[in-house]
Amino acid sequence: MRVAEWLLDSPRLGDNPNVKHFAGRLLKQPAREGVVAAQSRLGQLMCRECGNARDRRIGHDLLRQAARAGDRRAQQELGLVED
Repeated sequence: MRVAEWLLDSPRLGDNPNVKHFAGRLLKQPAREGVVAAQSRLGQLMCRECGNARDRRIGHDLLRQAARAGDRRAQQELGLVED
């Protein structure tokens, strides 16, 4: 989880599609286990980076789960709260 966040937040690495794919794979299991931060980050990644409708739908589902659990970043991504 920490490695995936570090990769995604790294200015040099975070824009690389291969790095994003690897970070997504690292976030997948914690997201399945209900880790809210992983659900939020993976949901954002899937909504923004995936080209197919199925993956975007899964990303939205993950964001909704994280938003229901109180994750501000997921709530903002879904437009439920404003800064």
